[in-house]
Amino acid sequence: MMFLRLLSDVRWRAANPRWRRMTCSRRSTSSTAEPHPISLPAQAQVVICGGGIVGTSVAYHLSKLGWKDIVLLEQGRLAAGTTRFCAGIVSTARPVSIELKMADYSNKLYQQLEQETGIKTGTRSTGSISLAQTQDRLISLKRIASSLNVMGIPCEIITPKQVAQLHPLINIHDLVGAMYVPGDALVSSADVSLALATAASRNGVQIHERTSVSHVLVQKGRVTGVETDRGQISCQYFVNCAGQWAYELGLSGEEQVSIPVHACEHFYLLTYPLKEPLASSIPTIVDPDGRIYIRSWQGGILSGGFEKNPKPLFTEGRNQLEIQNLQEDWDHFEPLLSALLRRMPGLEALQIMQLVNCPETFTPDMRCIMGESPTVQGYFVLAGMNSAGISYGGGAGKYLAEWMVNGYPSENVWPLDLKRFGTLQSSRTFLRHRVMEVMPLICDLKVPRWDFQTGRQLRTSPLYDRLDAQGARWMEKHGFERVKYFVPPGKDLLDLDQSKTFYKPDWFDIVGSEVKCCKEAVCVIDMSSFTKFEISSTGDQALESLQYLFSNDLDVPVGHVVHTGMLNEKGGYENDCSIARLNKRSFFMISPTDQQVHCWAWLKNRLPSNSSLTMEDVTWKYTALNLIGPRAVDVLSELSYAPITPEHFPSLFCKEMSVGYANGIRVMSITHTGEPGFMLYIPIEYALHVYNEVMNMGQKYGIRNAGYYALRSLRIEKFFAFWGQDLDAFTTPMECGREFQVKLEKGMEFIGQEALLEQKQNGVYKRFTMFILEDHDTDMDLWPWWGEPIFRNGRYVGKTTSSAYSYTVERHVCLGFVQHFDEKTGEELVVTTDFINQGEYEIDIAGQRFQAKAKLYPFSSLFTHRRRKDEMELSDLTGKR
Repeated sequence: MMFLRLLSDVRWRAANPRWRRMTCSRRSTSSTAEPHPISLPAQAQVVICGGGIVGTSVAYHLSKLGWKDIVLLEQGRLAAGTTRFCAGIVSTARPVSIELKMADYSNKLYQQLEQETGIKTGTRSTGSISLAQTQDRLISLKRIASSLNVMGIPCEIITPKQVAQLHPLINIHDLVGAMYVPGDALVSSADVSLALATAASRNGVQIHERTSVSHVLVQKGRVTGVETDRGQISCQYFVNCAGQWAYELGLSGEEQVSIPVHACEHFYLLTYPLKEPLASSIPTIVDPDGRIYIRSWQGGILSGGFEKNPKPLFTEGRNQLEIQNLQEDWDHFEPLLSALLRRMPGLEALQIMQLVNCPETFTPDMRCIMGESPTVQGYFVLAGMNSAGISYGGGAGKYLAEWMVNGYPSENVWPLDLKRFGTLQSSRTFLRHRVMEVMPLICDLKVPRWDFQTGRQLRTSPLYDRLDAQGARWMEKHGFERVKYFVPPGKDLLDLDQSKTFYKPDWFDIVGSEVKCCKEAVCVIDMSSFTKFEISSTGDQALESLQYLFSNDLDVPVGHVVHTGMLNEKGGYENDCSIARLNKRSFFMISPTDQQVHCWAWLKNRLPSNSSLTMEDVTWKYTALNLIGPRAVDVLSELSYAPITPEHFPSLFCKEMSVGYANGIRVMSITHTGEPGFMLYIPIEYALHVYNEVMNMGQKYGIRNAGYYALRSLRIEKFFAFWGQDLDAFTTPMECGREFQVKLEKGMEFIGQEALLEQKQNGVYKRFTMFILEDHDTDMDLWPWWGEPIFRNGRYVGKTTSSAYSYTVERHVCLGFVQHFDEKTGEELVVTTDFINQGEYEIDIAGQRFQAKAKLYPFSSLFTHRRRKDEMELSDLTGKR
């Protein structure tokens, strides 16, 4: 019963006063900043709040980019917050591409900081081993390993025996494999932060400790200064790097900034050295199925984890200035301790030095928060590191500094952008409940298309209860409930809800029947979550402004719908939307769901502040029903008593109609899938009536409900790119075959025009491409989901951005971008049509490559030809019988 002895030993230590006085023998935090009496400057270009790894990284990178007039304020001492207690593990094994890039950059930065500054940072490359106790976990690791390898980060999948060779103390009896990343490192987090601060200080950054920011001063929607407990500083930019205090600091300003973060207690223990001290170079162990991590520490070990029942704290508001070690809770830590002893049974008699309990800050979606506030210009945020601050700190600071200096970062950081959230995610109750789910999810196995369970039913369509009663299974986007698919009567709902796999999912046949109905009859999809704005003016100001802000020509006849991009100066998509001209001075704009905050801020900052020009968010005013399929025209014509033929209602047309008893329904001949049909934008008070009328009338045409999984399959097989998945701020219309949606030849100036003209003349360096998997067994092989590496003639050329099974050609279809690099120099080259068409392609799914056929156009005509041929052959066979 060595385990029980250890627990009793632990409890004795916790009760002993001498034990309580013992502290971790870490390097004490010294300061490169002056003591308190030196006065603050009256003004600066940038004020940064927070002197941990994140704040010092931002200061360091801003100074490297040439900005010198910077003041960094820390309410306590530098690196005395969460950074002080950080476990110091730098891991590049991240499933999200931008997080992987941030961690890789951080690792390389920390390696050279000591030489740059002369400050020892404790950096040493030990490597890391991520363990897999199940085949699904191993698949997850293989997917990550594929991404690491194509990024140039050495990584390999190893056997349990190889794990034992690399780390002899590890119990391997329950392992099926592992992932080894030899370049991962350990650092002293506080010393890295001090090194960054030292380098920044040498570049002119002023650092003031023991200075608290009370609130940010704002005039006319712009940052003008900060108020501190030592006086006021005028500034143009403010950066909130306040960690667990970021939420309260955001709300304390004259104009509130919503920053959805919440703290939880995080535990790890420190031991005395082993009889044979553990080598400092031994790899770090990450055991996600056991929910723990283990690293060497001064001859002993440091081990913590992410328990299933985390303890949120500070829900009520701000806490102490400097973070102290919080109260020990051995009962709470016991499951992690048990997991540690199972993984390293030789530690049973090892003496424990200390149980550390410190706050860590988490976000609602497990990704950190960075970017400019949508409500206050010049107010930037970098916070919510989800217990990965040391891994992300260097790279995150770099990208935010680029954003501030250049107007945009060097990589697509939309997955981290503050504007992916709205105020709806900032309820303290929501955050407290969500972080209790988020913290365990760090270790949980996340199969494709998993969903959060907390904070649900926050934003719903008026049809929610009606659809739910008909078997709707739900997912959430930007807080809005959306239907995945509908479970037919008689199906086991519980089994489907628990269907989690990297292989063929249990909903396969259900979605297939919905797709079939969309193609052969008529389906209804509730798409109320889409963002909807109305922009109007008393004169021509609306048209003139939108013509400059959007790439396609919006000076079309009243009633026409235009598909267009909202581009940045580099020609990249800030938004991809449809705009209907309601009358000469009014426009109705439909954008993706998660564009609600981002698009509003983008337009608000660029539209003239003219009282005759108005923009209104009408997302909540309209329920949107997508009526898809060849019989949609029959249903709509019978309900409206109006001609819906192509002559009266051409493609991309919009008109207000009566549907049933309801007036003022905006009907558009567009479905976002390439299939025939209509979008109905219905005032919410009429939503239930119109839905009932549509379903009743559609019965004779075989109508049924459908969800977003069917929509996804339809749009991908039609080669439709979607913003946030395929399109982003670094993708231009020229790179994805949308030159026809750009008014280059009309002599009208618009944002991004110069960049597109240059691409038109010189060519593009990446091309949006469709891939059809050819040797892939849908029933037996792993499925592609997104993010899989693409190989051309054996060389890596890009990644998939979307994937779906095409029920039409009965194969998987992947969309992604192909790049062309010189084999000798690595120089980026123009991607031509011949380059795409003449290559042999493979898609890497968790380390296994599958042949794929590349196409630059959809298979629509081929689909139709093949279906008709099959039908003819079938009728011939039937006739012969």
